[in-house]
Amino acid sequence: MSRTTRPARTLPGPRTPFKDRVPGGADGRRMLLVGFIDKCGTGLWSTAMALYFTYVTGLGLGQVGLLVALSGAAGIAGAPLGGRLADRFPLVRVIICAQLLRAAALLALLTTDHYLLLVLFSAAGALPDRATNVLTKLYAARVAGPERVRYQAINRTTANIGWTLGGLGAAAALAVGSTTAFQLLLVGDALSYLVMAALTLRCAEPPTPASRVAASTGTGTAPATTPPSPWRDRSFLAFTAGEGVFFLHDSILQVALPLWIVHATDAPVGLAPLLLVANSALVVLFQVPLSRFGATTDAARRLLAPLAVLFAVGTLAVCASALGGRTLAVTALITAAVALTFAEMIHTIASWEISVALAPDDAQGAYLGVHGLAQSTQRFAGPLLMTGLVSAGPFAWPFLGAALVATAAAQNRLVRRRLSGSSLSVAKVTVSEN
Repeated sequence: MSRTTRPARTLPGPRTPFKDRVPGGADGRRMLLVGFIDKCGTGLWSTAMALYFTYVTGLGLGQVGLLVALSGAAGIAGAPLGGRLADRFPLVRVIICAQLLRAAALLALLTTDHYLLLVLFSAAGALPDRATNVLTKLYAARVAGPERVRYQAINRTTANIGWTLGGLGAAAALAVGSTTAFQLLLVGDALSYLVMAALTLRCAEPPTPASRVAASTGTGTAPATTPPSPWRDRSFLAFTAGEGVFFLHDSILQVALPLWIVHATDAPVGLAPLLLVANSALVVLFQVPLSRFGATTDAARRLLAPLAVLFAVGTLAVCASALGGRTLAVTALITAAVALTFAEMIHTIASWEISVALAPDDAQGAYLGVHGLAQSTQRFAGPLLMTGLVSAGPFAWPFLGAALVATAAAQNRLVRRRLSGSSLSVAKVTVSEN
């Protein structure tokens, strides 16, 4: 009787669930680490920036406000400039140059207390800072392919954790309150950019959509055509304008709610930082799970309907918080913060996917750069709009909610028409294709 030889059992290797769940392979994970370090450093510096200019360089309140406003206005140009450069030069090199410029501009602040130079250096740092947002999004789109929404969700989660850690580090340094402590925070942020540049240098250049098309056709080269300009694409410009309205959720949560709590409600002042903490915690917990609802472009478009509902609930709750009584105020403000945080998460999912899908392959960087204007402009104009809204009283909030709902409806129609091909002048192959 012959004996059957059983195949040798292979022991399972070590489990690496994190590696398995992160799109983009080793380069994707490395770029996530870069984003985490970025937010750690930014959390260190941004928390103390106004105090640095006040106590170290001796600027007055009005001078600090003007400096921040001017640097923010200069930074608006960073997004389209970064996108344009990414279409012409290797993306990894452009990202490294942006990181090095951010470090140089920040360290330059240590060399002077002259107001005009401080404004110049701050503006010079705002340009690559805003460009980096577009460049990292473009890298994610290219390295993660069809899983770009999940990748960006993981990136945003790690970024929130990094920001929190940086803020805690800044709080510890600010407790000391010395000039050296402020300067160390600035140097720490600058060093984070140098570490990021070293890590990015190890990342491979991701394939461009044009190279994917060339590989699929077997020609080895992409067709020689003139890339379309986003500035002449009226439907894409309209989409970007709508995005600028949606990005107001940042200013509502970070600027309007704290001011509203103090000036218009009976809620305790200490509720304001707690709502911001809750915002970060909810993003960490739910951003990645929610990303599965926007895995395709059409699914992302359908998210605009619940987005409108969340905006309506959030703005109406803020209005209700001013109707009297501490219990009502606290309950309404918590409701508003939760609704607006989920609106923020759903909008970012839809925005990531739709903006990439609407960008032609041979001008992806330029299109995403123009799309980046939505967030950059909101960072500049949003706080001004929110302070005016708080001054206008409780019944201004329903009008804001109605504007957000109307924008969602308009965006839904625009994107549906665009995806159907009626607004496209070129054949569409998105980076989600392999």
